[in-house]
Amino acid sequence: MKVINRSTNQKGDDDYFDRLLSYFQSQFLERIIQLVSVRNSVFLLKTEKNTYMMKGYHTNSRLRLQEAFTTSLRKEGFFKTYLFLTPPTKEQLFFEGTYFGCIEYIPPNKKPFSFLTQKNRQEGIELLAQFHQTTASFESRYRTLLPKGQLIEKWTERHRLFAGNIPFIQYFMNDQCLSELTSWANWSLKGMNNHRHFFQQEPNLILHGDVAHHNFLRDRNGRLHLIDFDLISSGPPSFDYLQYANRILPYMDWSFEKLASLKQINQYLHEEAFLYALAYPADIFREWNRLIREKTYTDHVRFSQVMELSISQFYTRKKFIHHLQKIVT
Repeated sequence: MKVINRSTNQKGDDDYFDRLLSYFQSQFLERIIQLVSVRNSVFLLKTEKNTYMMKGYHTNSRLRLQEAFTTSLRKEGFFKTYLFLTPPTKEQLFFEGTYFGCIEYIPPNKKPFSFLTQKNRQEGIELLAQFHQTTASFESRYRTLLPKGQLIEKWTERHRLFAGNIPFIQYFMNDQCLSELTSWANWSLKGMNNHRHFFQQEPNLILHGDVAHHNFLRDRNGRLHLIDFDLISSGPPSFDYLQYANRILPYMDWSFEKLASLKQINQYLHEEAFLYALAYPADIFREWNRLIREKTYTDHVRFSQVMELSISQFYTRKKFIHHLQKIVT
């Protein structure tokens, strides 16, 4: 049997992997020839007949929700994603407190999707718009099953955590930069709160909630798919577009003009609530909070990535935010 283990060398990880492999072998009716750890609780599993993605969930209800949601997407005409499959197993897969779902495998393109090119950024946001159009048609059926998108509250809490982490962060960033980051966040949150009626009056649909580049998958035939719906919620489409803007702006040198070239975002650029929200340093706060929470600051590569995010485009970001402040004042 050919088995590829996870990339880490921690004995605990290896032991878990070996136990999981043994469990899958005991449950699958097809002979397993390969098991690959992709990321935490996600595995690529090959049998003699098929290839699957196996994904773990802490509760059976979370798994069933994901199965139902992807089925609804397909039934309503959104085909650019995966389906959950009925695995060829003896019984439902449950291992050491984790329920495993069996996901359709989409063979990836040799060239991974990224936000580096305008073509990809345009294609990604068009796919997100298609997703929104589809989920708007059945959001009411999931309303009681999903959390309500609370962007202002989420970002307020993220800001609070970042402020609490400043005594650690100031060893690596100067006080002026930290002061400006805090000022931008305060200005942004105050403006969003004062204009929150805009977000409240937008029609709700099901938001993706995590529109990072790794959740766009280009298959080997060149077709783009949207994947990973763990953070879906009910809310206005502008919440996803704000997150998308925050993800792509570093690849656009924080250019307001390039951002405005995306019609799905351009439609919001006359709304003060959206403009205030664009100034919030969501990415910097998120990554510093995660670095400190997970204590990965001793990982040189990871730490360097967060410093690069924080510093390399600081002044182009500052120029972008000053432009926003001129527009709304």
